[in-house]
Amino acid sequence: MNLFKIGVIGIGNMGTSHIQRLLNKEIAGAAVTAVCDGREERLSLYRGSAEIDCFTDVDKFFNEADMDGVIIATPHYSHPELALKAFSKGLHVLLEKPAGVYTRNVLEMNEAAKESGKVFSLMYNQRTSPLYQKLRALIQAGEIGEIKRTNWIVTNWYRSQSYYDSSDWRATWSGEGGGVLLNQAPHQIDLWQWTTGLMPVKVQAFCKEGKNHDIEVEDEVTAFVEYENGATGVFITSTGEAPGTNRFEIAGDRGKLVVENDQLLFYRLTQSEREFNATFTGGFGEPECWKIEVPVYGESTEHKGIIQNWTDAVLNGAPLLSPGEEGVKGLEISNAIYLSSWMKEAVTLPLDADLYYEKLQEKIQGSTFTKKTVKNVILDVQGTH
Repeated sequence: MNLFKIGVIGIGNMGTSHIQRLLNKEIAGAAVTAVCDGREERLSLYRGSAEIDCFTDVDKFFNEADMDGVIIATPHYSHPELALKAFSKGLHVLLEKPAGVYTRNVLEMNEAAKESGKVFSLMYNQRTSPLYQKLRALIQAGEIGEIKRTNWIVTNWYRSQSYYDSSDWRATWSGEGGGVLLNQAPHQIDLWQWTTGLMPVKVQAFCKEGKNHDIEVEDEVTAFVEYENGATGVFITSTGEAPGTNRFEIAGDRGKLVVENDQLLFYRLTQSEREFNATFTGGFGEPECWKIEVPVYGESTEHKGIIQNWTDAVLNGAPLLSPGEEGVKGLEISNAIYLSSWMKEAVTLPLDADLYYEKLQEKIQGSTFTKKTVKNVILDVQGTH
């Protein structure tokens, strides 16, 4: 294969930007050959193009489009279902985040991906950041020793009411399946797990629904987690704070790493804290600490980088930066946060996938929320999440 032919299903905010990158030939070795959306006004942007076939019917798209792989950029609930269709047709898949709304069908999707042998990637574009790659490398190299605590405050996802009014599916249990946890914060939840290599074993969380906006889903979250090694963590996120904060701390036995303002700081201890604690006899002392500004080189290629990596994996066997199968990890964490908040108690992981699905259906069926205003517009690319 010399040219990777890509179809895009879902011409909303993200789908439109992916198509434009491909049309602009920003992705080496790839071209967009087909697009699909049930709304004719979205397809009208590409009608008449000699390069692109347009489809309103999903089955015709998968059966007739000339493509080797598909980018799925549709609302959240449809992600696993469409990925399953794609794998059954022998197509490579790049899936917009999140992997899905609940882990039960995401696990089914992962199994189908494995059986298909096709290249499956997820749009965790923050993994292209040299800063977070450096953070992960330092942790994996044991530079801070055993992790004791993680703490991420990410409240710079501010969204106005007009954002939520831009589409009828946004910020509803039936249309989106959640709020800030499922739409904005999946990037940080993934990085929280990916950089540290830790999955929680227990979660206690508090989700505030419609606290800052006229929506029925959560726009503010505080979660406390415990890890198998005894470490603890806190994750706080919101779309209703301005100005917001984005600060990630990882404390370990040999020091602390802090990411804030696009800078990585390493507070490096000259000896193990546990060793110092056991041997120091001076009362109020503490281990010697060096503050190091860690140099970070390179460019964060974001969505373009993930599409290029997926293309390179298909054409040349390059290793995936964001394997699709890993999407279930972040989703399990967010599902656990929801379930804990709904049940008002701590929940353990691995998560009871059937119980979560049952409670989500109760939220959907018990909803009495009606959107007052729906504008159905394509937002500026800067407001795509």
